[in-house]
Amino acid sequence: MTVGLLFQALAKFLLGVVLVGVLIFLPAGTLAFWNGWLLMCVLFLPMFSAGLVMMFKNPALLRSRLKGKEKQQDQRLVVKLSGLMFAAGFVLAGLGHRFGWFALPRWVVFAAVVLFLSAYVLYAEVLRENTYLSRTVEVQADQKVIDTGVYGIVRHPMYGATVLLFLSMPLILGSLYAFIVFLLYPFIIAKRIHGEEEFLEKELNGYREYKQKVKYCMIPFVW
Repeated sequence: MTVGLLFQALAKFLLGVVLVGVLIFLPAGTLAFWNGWLLMCVLFLPMFSAGLVMMFKNPALLRSRLKGKEKQQDQRLVVKLSGLMFAAGFVLAGLGHRFGWFALPRWVVFAAVVLFLSAYVLYAEVLRENTYLSRTVEVQADQKVIDTGVYGIVRHPMYGATVLLFLSMPLILGSLYAFIVFLLYPFIIAKRIHGEEEFLEKELNGYREYKQKVKYCMIPFVW
């Protein structure tokens, strides 16, 4: 652990908290939006805990997770589309609260919380199994193919976890309209996977053989 890495992680974390808070509560016109606070809690408390664990147990993984600048043009487009989707969805949820649009029942909200936390456990397991995971598409020094655990079932379990995480977010906010916007995410991530697999086949030894061994990208027996 280094002081520089600690400050970098804290800065990104706090920026995320502020940005999400602004996107949700400013359109809502009030801080009295309990769904917004619920999402902030289930999103950022586990994130902070996971960051602390990585800081002390695997700072190299944390450093790679803090990277955000893609080198490939098509992947930069994926990042931009994802950012637009998040912004539009959060703003719609806030506006829905302000103007009294249709709100999802509370049982849906709490079921989404359970789904979100379950997906976060899966996400944490993926990080534990694969210490090469970066936020950008790249091949690190001495990287090897991981084919054990959930990677023996699907090739991209992290993306599967993020689909569950992100689709549950608008439900936690109680917004059907935001959920419709977030339905774009599986298509966005499919584009990312397509480009990433082409890159890995060229740059990562053994990945072609791994694709033959593990047939499914993200959903067992489906895709």
